[in-house]
Amino acid sequence: MDHRQFTKLLSELEDLTEAQAEKVIDLLKQRGDGDEAIKLIEQKLSGDPKCPHCGTTHIRRHGKEHGLQRYRCVDCGRSFNALTGTSLARLRHKDRWLNFVRSLEQSHSVRKAARSAKISNSTSFRWRHRFLKFGKATQNQKLVGIVELDESFILESRKGERGLSRAPRKRGGKAQKAGLSHEQTPILIARDRYGDEVNVVLKECTAKAVEAALEGVMDKDEVLLCIDGDPTLIAFAEAQGMDYETVIASKGELVHEKVLHLQNVNAKTSRFKKWLARFNGVATKYLQNYLTWQRGLETGKMSVASVTC
Repeated sequence: MDHRQFTKLLSELEDLTEAQAEKVIDLLKQRGDGDEAIKLIEQKLSGDPKCPHCGTTHIRRHGKEHGLQRYRCVDCGRSFNALTGTSLARLRHKDRWLNFVRSLEQSHSVRKAARSAKISNSTSFRWRHRFLKFGKATQNQKLVGIVELDESFILESRKGERGLSRAPRKRGGKAQKAGLSHEQTPILIARDRYGDEVNVVLKECTAKAVEAALEGVMDKDEVLLCIDGDPTLIAFAEAQGMDYETVIASKGELVHEKVLHLQNVNAKTSRFKKWLARFNGVATKYLQNYLTWQRGLETGKMSVASVTC
């Protein structure tokens, strides 16, 4: 827009009604949010620019598309932007991303987040899990020292699925069998005394599943495991040749004589289950995303800057 067109536009703004003026302000605010989101996204490549296809750093600028700077790899010839290869790739309406992430910061429901970002309920649900997957991909933890390790169980939920082999449960419901069974989904929580933490939904409650979940997370020469009497965790520790001590609450061992305990990991489990209850039932296939979400809230990593870059 040239100067004369802009001057004419300014003069016409004076004739706007109050409702029309509010719409203009709202549109300008959305454009500002879009510009800020793009700025945050571009920071992803500013520090260590490299091709997501072949990993080389031999890249060149290659125009812009949808507001994002595009790059072209000199070695493999493929083009990309800061979101290529991530769960946010090709996601539209960047001007509404910031409001949506602010809703994630406040643990809003799908409907409340949709109203805040001015998107449909179905889009709000899809965005939730795409943003959470993006945040999960950026979190790498290394546990050292005393590591509290424990399993917790949450009733399996197949919410949203069709063709169930059992009658559907309302608002979560109750398991058909008392105690632990195939109806319970195991969650592994590992936390050291520095506050670093790893939370994983296990496919099965076995030592091999625990080993796969904690691969690369701990060095057996740098940790001392603190576990309860769970035979699965004991089998894992012995198979890996790791030092461990048991603290069994049923025997009154709330705090071990070596000042080892499970208070941190038990408190974490309690906080997560209490926070999860507000969503009135979460499908098991999405449970890992909610673990990432709640952990991000506790560490301050579930923010606009951390989720978008």
